[in-house]
Amino acid sequence: MTNVLVLCTGNSCRSQIAHGYFEHFTDRQKVKVYSAGITTHGVNPRAIETMKQDGLDISQNTSNNITEYENINFNYVITVCDNANENCPIWVGKSNDSSSRKFHHNFPDPPKFIGTEEEIVAEFARVRDLIKKYIKDFVGKNSL
Repeated sequence: MTNVLVLCTGNSCRSQIAHGYFEHFTDRQKVKVYSAGITTHGVNPRAIETMKQDGLDISQNTSNNITEYENINFNYVITVCDNANENCPIWVGKSNDSSSRKFHHNFPDPPKFIGTEEEIVAEFARVRDLIKKYIKDFVGKNSL
């Protein structure tokens, strides 16, 4: 089994979206996906809605703290925001074994976007699509 951990600040939006796409683009019999944050903020309702608009249901996901996974050996650790990349514990679970690889891509934080309702919805969709492309490419490049 390949273990993948997606990290963000509060495990509420970007990491939840990435988690959903990892599960969508990989075989759940071969890849186990986890997501976590430095803190937990709950799953953002707009993240749930923007994923639903793309046909994926993340409404049952939970917001988890990185410390919950300290005993899991991760093959891939992906940080999706600069704050998580800079502030996550070095160990990231048991990820410092030789089979683990860490990746980083900073995505905009859609809950921080300020605008009209239409503009906010559009920003969530834009960031969702950026994450979707990144995860799809990542899965392909790493043969997950």
